[in-house]
This record gives sequence, C-alpha cells and structure tokens, in this order.
Amino acid sequence: MELATTLQYAGDPRQAAEEVAALEGAGLDAIWVAEAYGFDSPTIMGFLAARTERAKIGSAILNVYSRTPALIAQTAAGLDAISGGRALLGLGASGPQVVEGWHGKPYDKPLGRTRETIELCRRIWRREVIDHHGITDMPLPAEKGGKLGKPLKILTKPVRPAIPVYVAALGPANVRMTAEIADGWLPTLFIPEKAKDVWGTPLAEGAAKRAPELGSLQTVAGGLLAIGEDAAAVRDLARPVIALYVGGMGAKGKNFYNDLAVAYGYEEAAQKIQELYLAGKKREAEAAVPDEFCELMSLCGPETYVRERIAAFREAGVTMLNVHPVGPEPAKLIETVKNWL
Repeated sequence: MELATTLQYAGDPRQAAEEVAALEGAGLDAIWVAEAYGFDSPTIMGFLAARTERAKIGSAILNVYSRTPALIAQTAAGLDAISGGRALLGLGASGPQVVEGWHGKPYDKPLGRTRETIELCRRIWRREVIDHHGITDMPLPAEKGGKLGKPLKILTKPVRPAIPVYVAALGPANVRMTAEIADGWLPTLFIPEKAKDVWGTPLAEGAAKRAPELGSLQTVAGGLLAIGEDAAAVRDLARPVIALYVGGMGAKGKNFYNDLAVAYGYEEAAQKIQELYLAGKKREAEAAVPDEFCELMSLCGPETYVRERIAAFREAGVTMLNVHPVGPEPAKLIETVKNWL
C-alpha cells in the first residue's frame, strides 16, 4: 500500500508545496492536487514537480468539460516530462453546478465524455495520428464549421506512452466504467466497512470486462490522520467537509455525495444536512453529521486503533492510503504510518 496526501484547493499553494516537500522526505509516495473552481491544478502540479524528487503527482481532478481531450493529454504529458515520469492523471465529470455555473458548459454525457477522454489520451500518448469523431471531433469536420483542420499527432514525444489514469466515480454506472477502463479509482467520502455493499457489484461487473494488460484496479482513499490517546477528537474536523459535500455540492436530487450518504444508510441525516446547508445553516449542518460517519472515514485514535483502520482500508481494496495529517508534526505522522504499511 502506498501513502498519499491531497493538496487542498484553498490556502497558499506555495506554503503547501513546502510542506509537501517535507512529507516526501518522510516517505510520502504521492500528492494529489484538487482544483474545483479555485486555482488550476496543472500550474500547482508543475510547481510541485520542481519542489519534489520522488513522489508521484496527480490531478484530483481535471473535469472532462472545461478542457478538450487533446489539452488534457498534453497537460498530463507535460507534467510527466518535467517530473521525470511521475504524473498521475485524475479525471472526473465534476458536477453540473461547477460545469454549468463556472465553465458555462452543458452538463451532458458525463460517462461518454470520460470514456472518450481516456481513449483519446491514451492514443495521443502513443503518438497516433488522431482522426476521431464522437462527442469530440478531431479534426473538426466541414459540416460543423471546420475548414483547415487535419489529423495530427502530438508534436513532442511523451516520456511514457501510458500515463496512469484515475477516475473520480461514485454512481454505479461510473464506477462500473472505471473498473473496466481506468488504471485507478478516486472515490470520495470512502467508508471501507460499507464500500462493498455500495460498490461491490459495479466494481465486479466492470472488472469482468477489464483488459488484462491494465492490471488490477488501484484505489485511492483515506481521511484525517491523527495518532494519540486524545486523537479521536480530531474526527470532528471531518464534519465541515462531510456537510459541504453531502449538503452543498449540488441541488436537491442532483448531489452525488448526498446519494452516497443515503446508500451508506444515513438517509435521514443526509436529508437534514442538505436542508440545513442549503438554508445557510452550515454549523447546524455540521452538527447533524453522524459521529459514525466521521469515525469510519478517518484514521484518528490511539496507535492500535489507527492500525486497525489501516487494515480496514486495505481489506476494502485500497492500494493508496490518502491521508490528511493533523497536528504539529505532520512529517512524523507520515513517517510513522509509512512504516506500518
């Protein structure tokens, strides 16, 4: 099992990069960079490539609407080049509020767009001449306004002909597709004890169609990390995040994270959290998050307890433990957990 952390989309990216460099020295294997509608992640990933030497650097996530498949492929290839082959491409559909509200694009065909983007990225990295017509046209045909376009291949030679592609997926159809064609899976609000009940069937169905050359699906999940006799109190720091996602990431009926909370068995709490959050009562929404939800998606407590949580994530199929160390010595926490993996 590898060890990773996620650079959040709020805060000072320069300071965060310095902190991540120290974590790399303590044994961190990978850094994921969030984007949402804050700073763009490729700029920060490039900076991280210059500040680190060994850790993998991934996007979590680039949405498949705001950039063309060709640009996504170029971005990943560029990061792979400047990092010496350490890039991970995290993709996803994001959600309609961000795609339509921020990027001004219609939120249509999320699975088809994701599948097509992965296919085109892999063809581009292999330096194929691209003549493709689907959701995206390469080149643009005359009937759609094209005049001078012709099939092209990427001008530069990628460091690797295949960069690992991870997909952020929660719904059954998206998880099924991810298990079929992606190198890895980026689930959110992952509870290992409940994962099989929610995603077991689509994961198995996708794996049955998976090409052998892809190997086994890699899974990235984890949560807050704190070790000590009083560390259980740190679990409450998960409340604002859970409330934000379950309550505020989408309108009623269009919130994938709220659907996940319901699938976990927290239907009543999920409804209450959303009502409070959308009414502007964020503190009350945070208080409505079940204690069990905070506990099971984190790794906070005495050493024996944290070791048990690591075992639970491993048993659930997690291959990269993604943690957010909390406390005055994050590097020490990373070093400690790395030695347990």
